Amino acid sequence: MLTHTFAFSGFAVPDIEAAHAFYRDVLGLAVEEAAMGQLSIDLPGGGWVLVYPKPDHVPATYTVLNLEVDDIDRGVDELEAAGVALLRYEGMGQDDRGIARGIASGFGPDIAWFTDPAGNILSVLQNPPVD
Repeated sequence: MLTHTFAFSGFAVPDIEAAHAFYRDVLGLAVEEAAMGQLSIDLPGGGWVLVYPKPDHVPATYTVLNLEVDDIDRGVDELEAAGVALLRYEGMGQDDRGIARGIASGFGPDIAWFTDPAGNILSVLQNPPVD
Protein backbone atom coordinates (compact mmCIF):
# COMPACT_ATOMS: atom_id res chain seq x y z
CA MET A 1 0.00 0.00 0.00
CA LEU A 2 1.21 3.51 -0.79
CA THR A 3 2.34 5.55 2.20
CA HIS A 4 1.42 9.18 1.60
CA THR A 5 1.62 12.45 3.50
CA PHE A 6 -0.77 14.69 1.58
CA ALA A 7 -3.13 14.67 -1.39
CA PHE A 8 -4.53 17.28 -3.76
CA SER A 9 -6.18 17.42 -7.13
CA GLY A 10 -5.49 19.51 -10.19
CA PHE A 11 -6.70 20.40 -13.64
CA ALA A 12 -5.52 22.48 -16.58
CA VAL A 13 -6.62 25.72 -18.21
CA PRO A 14 -5.20 27.57 -21.20
CA ASP A 15 -5.51 31.04 -19.60
CA ILE A 16 -4.39 31.35 -15.98
CA GLU A 17 -5.51 34.99 -15.68
CA ALA A 18 -9.06 34.16 -16.83
CA ALA A 19 -9.17 31.21 -14.43
CA HIS A 20 -7.90 33.37 -11.57
CA ALA A 21 -10.63 35.97 -12.14
CA PHE A 22 -13.40 33.38 -12.59
CA TYR A 23 -12.61 31.27 -9.53
CA ARG A 24 -12.04 34.34 -7.34
CA ASP A 25 -14.65 36.82 -8.59
CA VAL A 26 -17.46 34.58 -9.86
CA LEU A 27 -17.17 31.56 -7.56
CA GLY A 28 -15.82 33.44 -4.53
CA LEU A 29 -13.00 31.02 -3.81
CA ALA A 30 -9.65 31.98 -2.30
CA VAL A 31 -7.14 31.88 -5.15
CA GLU A 32 -3.39 32.35 -4.78
CA GLU A 33 -0.65 32.44 -7.37
CA ALA A 34 1.67 29.47 -7.05
CA ALA A 35 5.03 28.49 -8.51
CA MET A 36 5.53 28.12 -12.26
CA GLY A 37 2.49 30.24 -13.19
CA GLN A 38 0.02 27.97 -11.44
CA LEU A 39 -2.90 28.75 -9.13
CA SER A 40 -3.79 27.27 -5.77
CA ILE A 41 -7.51 27.35 -5.02
CA ASP A 42 -8.59 26.80 -1.41
CA LEU A 43 -11.76 24.74 -1.16
CA PRO A 44 -14.45 25.19 1.49
CA GLY A 45 -14.18 22.52 4.15
CA GLY A 46 -10.45 22.05 3.58
CA GLY A 47 -8.25 20.92 0.78
CA TRP A 48 -7.19 22.70 -2.35
CA VAL A 49 -6.89 22.33 -6.10
CA LEU A 50 -3.89 23.13 -8.26
CA VAL A 51 -4.74 24.82 -11.57
CA TYR A 52 -1.95 24.76 -14.10
CA PRO A 53 -1.48 26.36 -17.52
CA LYS A 54 -1.65 24.13 -20.57
CA PRO A 55 -1.78 26.02 -23.88
CA ASP A 56 -3.20 23.04 -25.81
CA HIS A 57 -5.79 22.30 -23.09
CA VAL A 58 -8.79 20.21 -24.04
CA PRO A 59 -11.58 20.28 -21.44
CA ALA A 60 -12.53 17.02 -19.77
CA THR A 61 -15.92 15.53 -20.60
CA TYR A 62 -16.70 15.02 -16.91
CA THR A 63 -17.13 17.24 -13.85
CA VAL A 64 -13.77 18.33 -12.43
CA LEU A 65 -15.08 20.30 -9.42
CA ASN A 66 -18.32 20.18 -7.40
CA LEU A 67 -19.36 23.10 -5.19
CA GLU A 68 -21.89 22.23 -2.50
CA VAL A 69 -24.44 24.88 -1.54
CA ASP A 70 -27.24 25.05 1.03
CA ASP A 71 -29.81 26.23 -1.53
CA ILE A 72 -29.49 25.13 -5.17
CA ASP A 73 -31.92 27.77 -6.44
CA ARG A 74 -29.98 30.57 -4.78
CA GLY A 75 -26.72 29.10 -6.08
CA VAL A 76 -28.08 29.02 -9.63
CA ASP A 77 -29.42 32.58 -9.22
CA GLU A 78 -25.95 33.76 -8.16
CA LEU A 79 -24.26 32.01 -11.07
CA GLU A 80 -26.73 33.42 -13.60
CA ALA A 81 -26.38 36.92 -12.10
CA ALA A 82 -22.63 36.60 -12.73
CA GLY A 83 -23.28 35.70 -16.38
CA VAL A 84 -22.68 31.95 -16.04
CA ALA A 85 -24.78 29.78 -18.37
CA LEU A 86 -25.91 26.38 -17.15
CA LEU A 87 -25.35 23.28 -19.22
CA ARG A 88 -28.19 21.03 -20.36
CA TYR A 89 -27.70 17.29 -20.69
CA GLU A 90 -30.09 15.05 -22.58
CA GLY A 91 -31.72 12.50 -20.31
CA MET A 92 -30.73 14.15 -17.03
CA GLY A 93 -34.26 15.36 -16.24
CA GLN A 94 -33.24 18.97 -15.72
CA ASP A 95 -35.97 21.51 -15.08
CA ASP A 96 -36.41 24.83 -16.90
CA ARG A 97 -33.59 26.31 -14.83
CA GLY A 98 -31.18 23.53 -15.75
CA ILE A 99 -31.32 21.85 -12.33
CA ALA A 100 -31.57 18.07 -12.04
CA ARG A 101 -33.81 17.65 -9.00
CA GLY A 102 -32.50 14.51 -7.38
CA ILE A 103 -33.70 15.24 -3.83
CA ALA A 104 -37.42 15.18 -4.68
CA SER A 105 -37.02 11.92 -6.61
CA GLY A 106 -34.94 10.34 -3.84
CA PHE A 107 -32.09 9.90 -6.30
CA GLY A 108 -29.13 11.95 -5.11
CA PRO A 109 -28.50 15.67 -4.91
CA ASP A 110 -30.05 18.59 -6.77
CA ILE A 111 -27.34 19.54 -9.24
CA ALA A 112 -26.64 22.00 -12.05
CA TRP A 113 -23.60 22.03 -14.32
CA PHE A 114 -21.67 24.89 -15.90
CA THR A 115 -18.21 25.53 -17.29
CA ASP A 116 -15.28 27.72 -16.37
CA PRO A 117 -13.67 29.96 -19.03
CA ALA A 118 -11.53 26.97 -20.14
CA GLY A 119 -14.56 24.76 -20.74
CA ASN A 120 -13.93 22.60 -17.66
CA ILE A 121 -17.20 21.23 -16.31
CA LEU A 122 -18.13 22.27 -12.77
CA SER A 123 -21.27 21.77 -10.74
CA VAL A 124 -23.19 23.42 -7.99
CA LEU A 125 -25.14 20.94 -5.90
CA GLN A 126 -27.33 20.65 -2.86
CA ASN A 127 -27.16 17.35 -1.04
CA PRO A 128 -30.27 15.73 0.46
CA PRO A 129 -30.85 16.42 4.15
CA VAL A 130 -29.25 13.93 6.50
CA ASP A 131 -31.81 11.98 8.52
